[in-house]
Amino acid sequence: MKTLKVQSSQREELIEITREVQNVLSESEQDEGIVVLFTQHTTCGLTINENADPDVKHDILLFLRNTIPQYYEGFRHFEHNSDSHLKASLVGSSVTIPFENKRLLLGRWQGIYLCEFDGARTRSVLMTIR
Repeated sequence: MKTLKVQSSQREELIEITREVQNVLSESEQDEGIVVLFTQHTTCGLTINENADPDVKHDILLFLRNTIPQYYEGFRHFEHNSDSHLKASLVGSSVTIPFENKRLLLGRWQGIYLCEFDGARTRSVLMTIR
């Protein structure tokens, strides 16, 4: 198991980690199988989505911000990050990607993203290769 460290610089952002995952995979002894990525944090998530047009990242964050605002009447969590917990739950905490010949089998326009919802922080992503 490897741990990737990801530094966010904003409260909410999508940070592509595809290259880092591929670099670790390239150095592994396995030629084919699956990579499982998991974050132990409750206010960030992981997803796979388009990595060609940066407007996609913008639109995802815009939709989540408008759907789940940070300050929502009735939220009781004293840290004022209930929205971050909800967004992380919707996005999910893990992704699984098959690989062959030490190459991730992502689609042409796909990238792996850490979805930060309560930054700026250093996040850990656990990576298992099977």
